[in-house]
Amino acid sequence: MNEKVMVAGHICLDIAPRFGAHLKGGFNEILVPGKLINVEEAVLCTGGAISNTGLAMAKLGADVLLNGKVGDDGFGEIIKRLVGEEKARTFKTVAGENSSYTVILAIPGVDRIFLHNPGTNNTFVADDVDYKAVKDCVLFHFGYPPLMERMFENDGVMLAEIFRKVKKLGVTTSLDMSLPDPASQSGQVDWRKILEKVLPFVDIFVPSIEEITFMLDKPLFEKKKKLSAGSDPVFAYEPGEYTKISDELISLGVKIVTLKSGIRGYYLRTAAAEKIKTIGAARPRDIAVWSGRELWAASFKAEKFGSATGAGDATIAGFLCGLIRNFPPEDALKIANSVGWQNVREIDALSGIEDWQSNLEFIKDKNRPRNPLDIKAAGWKYSEEHQLFHGPMDRK
Repeated sequence: MNEKVMVAGHICLDIAPRFGAHLKGGFNEILVPGKLINVEEAVLCTGGAISNTGLAMAKLGADVLLNGKVGDDGFGEIIKRLVGEEKARTFKTVAGENSSYTVILAIPGVDRIFLHNPGTNNTFVADDVDYKAVKDCVLFHFGYPPLMERMFENDGVMLAEIFRKVKKLGVTTSLDMSLPDPASQSGQVDWRKILEKVLPFVDIFVPSIEEITFMLDKPLFEKKKKLSAGSDPVFAYEPGEYTKISDELISLGVKIVTLKSGIRGYYLRTAAAEKIKTIGAARPRDIAVWSGRELWAASFKAEKFGSATGAGDATIAGFLCGLIRNFPPEDALKIANSVGWQNVREIDALSGIEDWQSNLEFIKDKNRPRNPLDIKAAGWKYSEEHQLFHGPMDRK
């Protein structure tokens, strides 16, 4: 069975100093100007969708190629060394440009802070994709266009061109997003126009609930953020809003929609059978079981917590591996949550992720503790057999 996958898009070097548990207080009490803070060793690893999703899929046994863009500087050499020479053979290296890097401040008890330099991600264009290598793949996954200037300028014409070319090759396409900074150029563009151009060529769309609400309904995004009053905004969204958003995404051309929801787990919506049939090389063997579905699976509870760095990307890796290996959607969701659970046990994005078999064993155990997910909205029903919720649009 062909499991060759290309993961393209955003890549950077992550530099994450480890803060000791002795540090107490909030951000303003710890990071005080002029104060020396003793930290532990720095975790040096690659970040971005290419690393977080691509290398996670590789750890799960998929045959992965990575297609990013780096400069000929020291950070670029470190990035290629960390991801591995074979996986990086489809990288584009350019002279005179700076590779992207992120400093991650993951202080205990404080939400993560990212200091990011986009570097060569901002100059990534359609011609930087290795289409010859893509042709041999069953799946092409692209991540984080909001962090890549050429991908969102001119209403996303460059991003649409990439997906049009890949789709023409018969390869299944997948797209992930990141949350734009409202004050940045990415936060000011019309994402609805971009999605209208791109999504007709996207088979699988895997944003978070906040990312897609920001892009399609900014007033709702702001309302939910205000309602959360400093807590996690994902708790403010209603099940009916998930259904409405997924309706719109399917009408724009997507065949499979997942909405990452952090601690609230993973939501799935799929199109009708005639659309699922058009997915391409990674089309599921059982079209019927993947058609007209609406499911929501609770996340697994982590007794040990390192950080949530790359957790959403890890769930995507699990979900996509479940899809290309012809698991039913119920299992693909649980595998996604299992890989996400493994991710958050460590401070970095990858070291906690185990192999494929360990995840299959993990989801077999129905006694694994899950985070609360109590959906009482009309039409939603809990399945004891599958340990997830079926939505009102689920044909099952």
